[in-house]
Amino acid sequence: MKAIITRALVALVVVACAGFAAAPALAADTIKIENAWTRATPPGAAAGGGFLTITNTGPEDDTLVGGSAPGVGKTEIHMMEVKDGIMKMAPVPGGLTIPAGETVTLKPGSYHVMFMKLDKPFVEGEMLDATLTFAKAGDMPVHFMIDKVGVKEPTMMHKHSGN
Repeated sequence: MKAIITRALVALVVVACAGFAAAPALAADTIKIENAWTRATPPGAAAGGGFLTITNTGPEDDTLVGGSAPGVGKTEIHMMEVKDGIMKMAPVPGGLTIPAGETVTLKPGSYHVMFMKLDKPFVEGEMLDATLTFAKAGDMPVHFMIDKVGVKEPTMMHKHSGN
């Protein structure tokens, strides 16, 4: 009898753990990333912005909380806005919420990924392979096409940039 109860408990634990292991994969399937791009940076530049479109197809909000990339010392989510005639940029406390069933576009002059403490310039025509971190979906690889210095919208685009 003890053996039956022990097997039943082990089976229950395995099933319960399998459910938790599958949760991040399901969450990651709800975030779609497209049109990721950044601008080339001049030599000596300390930072560059990353822009993309994020669609949350899931039933719950998720939050873009940060990221990382090789050769980038720090990655944050920032907001740029004009306040009292002065352009201001600052980190978004707690990250950027991507509402369930909605699409959010990160673009110049608005929300963007801020790549800081660059080891080397971003070079036009190359790719920046980064990882963006979501509160529920977890880490997602994203490939940012590096466009021309100073462009306001992408001139060389690829549709699929991540998941």
